[in-house]
Amino acid sequence: MQMPLEGVTVLDLSHALAGPFCSTMLGDFGAEVIKLEPREGDIARAWGPPLPGGETSYFVSLHRNKKGIEIDLKKPEGQELFFRLVERSDVVLENYRTGALARLGLGYEKARERNPGIIYCSISGFGQDGPYRDRAALDLILQAESGMISVTGEPDSHGVRCGVSIADMTAGMYAAYGILLALRVKDRTGRGQAIDVSMLEGQLSLLGTMIGGYLADGEAPRPMGTAYKALLPYQTFRTKTRDLALAVGSEKLWKVFCPVIGAPELADDPRYRTNADRRKNRESLIARLHEIFLTRSYEEWETLLLEHGVPIGAINSLAEVVEHPQVRARGALVSMDHPRAGKVRMVGAPVRLSETPGSVRTPAPMLGEHTDQVLRELLGLGDEALAALRAAGAIR
Repeated sequence: MQMPLEGVTVLDLSHALAGPFCSTMLGDFGAEVIKLEPREGDIARAWGPPLPGGETSYFVSLHRNKKGIEIDLKKPEGQELFFRLVERSDVVLENYRTGALARLGLGYEKARERNPGIIYCSISGFGQDGPYRDRAALDLILQAESGMISVTGEPDSHGVRCGVSIADMTAGMYAAYGILLALRVKDRTGRGQAIDVSMLEGQLSLLGTMIGGYLADGEAPRPMGTAYKALLPYQTFRTKTRDLALAVGSEKLWKVFCPVIGAPELADDPRYRTNADRRKNRESLIARLHEIFLTRSYEEWETLLLEHGVPIGAINSLAEVVEHPQVRARGALVSMDHPRAGKVRMVGAPVRLSETPGSVRTPAPMLGEHTDQVLRELLGLGDEALAALRAAGAIR
């Protein structure tokens, strides 16, 4: 059976993380992703720990299942190559500064003239319009501007950056989602469209319940460490050996939980009887639970709580995660042979389809590795045409 996106061609002009994360999602499920890089290459080629052969772990793990071509889009010949590739593609993906490609004459309107069915997805920090549209934006800036930092961190702190580039990755996921929606429309109508994905709005979507709460009661959320304003007990606690994460998510579970930890009286205490009561008396309840959890080891609590169906987890380091029994059992990490870096382990496709699963099939391309192959196979160019393009500086 064909993979879900087999037959879909994506011309990927994106760089750094948001766009490449999107195209990796598409490539894992069969799309032909042609990664078009400028002469200096994607800036992310220099990010992350080095691997053998001069590659970096960041780039290699992010760019599997793609073909790499190198074209100078500032050259007239390079621009014509772009449009010829657009004619044979379903999707253009880009995350340049807002309006940068349009100023080169390579924006959506021009692309649509050459291919009315093209889906042109633009990822930016703040979107394609509005007073902030021209601001340069990396992940940290959008975590700050969106309010994400203001609710992340320990109580009474100024907030901290989320440990992963969540604004970039959320935008990448929404871009993939938008592309799939547009492909569905194209299947029905044959028409393409422009997609405008902003990192700002991706963060707002993640903060949606918090924003809804603020609009309801006017109380701005603040950093709460591992705790959760809407529900408790729902946070981490110290034990004799290591920290545990606890999530008591319903009143039914609360009534089970209290006797299990040896404090049945808490269930009927009027201060803690409902989640609303517990929220009002958070400080005294959490102090009591901290005392209780310090009486046993994590291992003892894990056995006891799991036996009664109470959600509990360990605070694992990444060193522990990559050897985690569930991660191993699911085959969540995969190995890939790279021609320069050798065998590289990375996270595989996180979505599992029973009939048409995604897979990691080919390694990240070296800069310009597939330029000749793609131009020959997709555009039918021969030796003479390729030589002329090199002489003009459009390709290397």
